[in-house]
Amino acid sequence: MSVRLAPEEAWAVLEAAHTGILTTLRADGRPVALPVWFVVVDRTIGLSAPTATKKVVRVRHDPRASFLVESGERWAELEAVHLDGRIEIVDDERVADRIAGAIEEKYAAFQTPREAMPEATQQRYAGRTFLRFLPEGRILSWDNRRIDLVEER
Repeated sequence: MSVRLAPEEAWAVLEAAHTGILTTLRADGRPVALPVWFVVVDRTIGLSAPTATKKVVRVRHDPRASFLVESGERWAELEAVHLDGRIEIVDDERVADRIAGAIEEKYAAFQTPREAMPEATQQRYAGRTFLRFLPEGRILSWDNRRIDLVEER
């Protein structure tokens, strides 16, 4: 059996993952990989970022990006899904509201209450920009748990 996941399996892994790694590009082309909270919406990745962050600036400058989720500690447990594509700023209010609602539902139990944050942090996170990662091309995926290991004798 192949370690590669079928597209439906890969999307199920993405939906179940807690944190993803979004890689965007600086103006000089160097990649920046950052952990993000996200949701799957219609086989795209929805996320948000504070409007004043460099992540939003990078997306405006160059929409090329990649997205990764992974799990497993031992080699025989490793599972991952990697997507290449582009990321866009969501201008459609209905799509933004859908992403916002899904993020709130998925991460409500993990969020820090605004009043517990320092004032400067509250201000930085006040304005949100919603983003949508659009996969392009083949999904790169693997699940090493599918490998039949030879038992030690």
